[in-house]
Formats: sequence, C-alpha cells, structure tokens
Amino acid sequence: MSESVVLDTALCLPASDIEALIQGRMIAIMSQIFINLGRQFALYPTNIPINLQPYEQYYCSSFLPIAQTALAQIDCEKVVIKAWARCEGCKMYPLESLDTLSQLTVWTKAALHRSLGQRPHIFLAYLRVYLLPESLEILLQSQNRQFRPLNPSLIVSEDKPVLNDRTFAQRKHQLEKLEPPLHPELEELQSAIASLIISQPAAKQLDDDIKVFLGWSSNKPTNFLDLDLLWIQKIAEVGNSSDGHTFEKLVRRGLLKLGFTGSGLNPDATGGAGGMDFYTEEPYPIVGECKATKTEKVTDGTPAQLLKIGMNHLGKVQYDNTIKLIVAAGELNFYALRTATENQMNVIRPETLQKLVELQAHYKNSINLLELKEYLQQAPFGFAEDKLNTYIDKVEQSIKLRSHIIQLVKNYLQNSGIESAGVESLHGAYFGSYPPQPIKTIEMHEILIELSSPLTGYLGRIKGSNWNSDRFYFLRDLPIKGEESSIRISCISIVF
Repeated sequence: MSESVVLDTALCLPASDIEALIQGRMIAIMSQIFINLGRQFALYPTNIPINLQPYEQYYCSSFLPIAQTALAQIDCEKVVIKAWARCEGCKMYPLESLDTLSQLTVWTKAALHRSLGQRPHIFLAYLRVYLLPESLEILLQSQNRQFRPLNPSLIVSEDKPVLNDRTFAQRKHQLEKLEPPLHPELEELQSAIASLIISQPAAKQLDDDIKVFLGWSSNKPTNFLDLDLLWIQKIAEVGNSSDGHTFEKLVRRGLLKLGFTGSGLNPDATGGAGGMDFYTEEPYPIVGECKATKTEKVTDGTPAQLLKIGMNHLGKVQYDNTIKLIVAAGELNFYALRTATENQMNVIRPETLQKLVELQAHYKNSINLLELKEYLQQAPFGFAEDKLNTYIDKVEQSIKLRSHIIQLVKNYLQNSGIESAGVESLHGAYFGSYPPQPIKTIEMHEILIELSSPLTGYLGRIKGSNWNSDRFYFLRDLPIKGEESSIRISCISIVF
C-alpha cells in the first residue's frame, strides 16, 4: 500500500482532456502557467473547449466521439472528479513542433496553434495521473481560475496509476524528444474498436490489448473467461455418456473452435453430411465418426462405418487423401482396433479433444492446424493418444517459453534501469534465468520478433540496421494458466 497524499487544490481542465489523460492517450496538458515539479492536485473537469472553439476543431477526429461523450456529461451543478495528478515537468515547444505534438496528443494542429496566442512557443506540463478508488462529486465552483481550492481536502494514494513507471517514462521521453508515434494505423483501429465496445462487449479485450501495445495503458492482462469454456468442458463428460447426438454436436463445435471450417461442421445439425458425423474442408479435409459410450467397448462397426460412409460420400481418391479421425470414449475391441490401424484411422478419446480445444480457448491461435496435420498423418494409427498428447505438450512448452522470455525482458530492463535491450544482452540473461530449454541467439531473436508483432503486442521493438541491432522492450505479460510466472536472474554483466 502506498502512502497517502493530501490534496487541497484542483486543476481545472477541459473534461475531454481529463478523459484523454485517464485513458492514457496523452500525458501532458496545455498550461497557462508554469507548474512546479512535484505539485499535486485533483483534476477538475470543465467545458472550456466549447467556450473557446468548437470541439470538432479542437480534437483530432479519432478522439472526437470520446470528447463529445465527456463534454456531454458535464453537470451544471456538480463536478465529478475521477483522478488526481502530479506534475513531472514542463517544457516549451516552438511553432515548428505542432505537427508532431498533434500526433502525440488528442489536439488538432489548429487547436495547438490557437493556444499560442501572441507567444512564439506552446507550454506543456507533463502529468502523472492516478485514478481515485471512487469518483468524488463536489458542488460546482464559479471561480474563474486555473487552480481552485478543495474544501475539505482530499486524501488519495498512488495505488491506481494510469501508467506504470516504465511506460510513463517511455511516453515522456517520446514527447520530450518529439518522436512521432510508431503505429498511427493502430491508433485509428483502436478508436474504431472503442466505439463498438458498448454494442459488442467482445471487442473490449482487443481494445485493451491495443492500448497496452500503444503505451496508452500498462494494466496487467486480465484472463478473460472464454464463454465457450462452458461447453468445451463438457466434451469429455458427454463423450463418456450415452448421449451420442449431443456428443456429435460438441465435437463439431470443438473442431470449429480449433479453426476448421466446412459444411460438415454444422453444430446444430442432427447428422453430418452424407451420414458422416463430421467433415472438415479447410485448411485440410478430415472425415470422422463420434462414439459416445458409458462402459461398453467400441466394436468394429464404428471404423467400418467410417470407411463405408467416407468412401461412398467422397469417392476412393478423395477419401484416401483425407485424414480419418474417430473420437470415442470406450476402449476399441481387437477387430475395431485392427480395422482402424490398417485403414490409417486416428482414434482419440474425448478428453484429448477437450484438451486441444481448451488450449485454443486459453491461448488463442496456439493450435497450429498445419502442425497438427503432420501428427495426424504420421504413424502410428489406431489408438493415437500418444502422438496427440506429444503435440499438446509441444504447444504448452512453446507457450511457457514465450511467457518466460517476456518476463525475462521485463525483469532485465527493470533490474538494469534501461528502456530497451538488444538480443545479445537478453540471450546472455536468458541463461541466468533458469530457462525452460536452451535456445540459440538467432532463435531467441525470432521469438522476440514474434512477440513484438502488432498482432501479439507482448513486447515492443526498435528496429536496428540488422537483426542483432534490434532492441526490445516490455509491454504486457503472458500469464500461464494455473501458474505464477517468476524468473530469477542471477548477477550478470549488462551489455548496452
């Protein structure tokens, strides 16, 4: 728990500016006066932009919907205070910097230019913003000044920073050095997604991920419950029952969740196309049978039926080139196992299919269907549990390795006090961190590139002139289900 802070003043700002600070979209304000370093105050929302100029001219187009909402919530009798801030410095910017400043904030170039007045420079104050545990309502005060007294004083803490120390320092450095945003296209995408959250709640996770990647948020990732887990976790239970129709539907839904598509995967159908229990078309064909059983063994009728129906519906050439899969709970008798093995059929239990689908639900796109195909195509056939479990273990180890490397980057930068690190330094630190497996420098670089892709956003990358001059920095964790990821780094020499 951090120490308490007593605030006796509030800084009046446009409500939309405060919303931008709270959302992490910017870390600075246009100030009329110099604010002492370390001064602390509540953030008091007003409707100043409407009085000065239309907010359509004041805010960039991607921020306008948020600005309009924030200004519409201004009450004529009371003020809602959601956050407080501490000044982390001030700086003057010349006229020629307005283009970049507009890209790094929510203000248009015209708004920045107008704020100059007769001055040759614009004055910005950097604010470290903290959220209040609960919003505070106070009566509207009529004094026309930038700072207003708080009576009674407000007791706050630093428990809920909008940005953590590292992210704020990076953003402050970017603004001080006028470094343009690295991903303006993602900022536009985030603005489009943000407008969908109310009507499409599923968009919130993507919105949160993009904010973390852009540096607008440093919240730890939340393990959102995939609602599909409610039915995924019934696959094994239903497979070990006598409810064959429900089991077929769950298997089809599971294959769809893994990323397969095809007309033979309608989860609501009572029977598959051409009598097949399921049939996938993309990214490759799989024809299959389901057999839910309580206690009895699976007879030769199940693989024989798959052979007969598959040949009749697909024809011999197409059938021979299609992967064959039986999902059955019971033990196969001698004849069923022989038929399945001799006809290159894979037989797996419902529990194994459930493990695959659960893995996909917890770690989206972790199942590579083309890699899975290699395991399904290779011997041994018949009872295929071992080779499928080998693939599942491989995926889980791959996820753990990536989680370990992400935590390594985070801890290495925090311990060394630097903002980014090269692959050689990180590779050296890797061997002092109790790694899950040995990897070469070039292999680590490939994983770092993967983790810093905009589509993953766990790390950030500063591109160098060649692969070993790239530098990487931490953005967000990859938590492992059921584990607390921790990495111990031994004393090592730091290479810059």
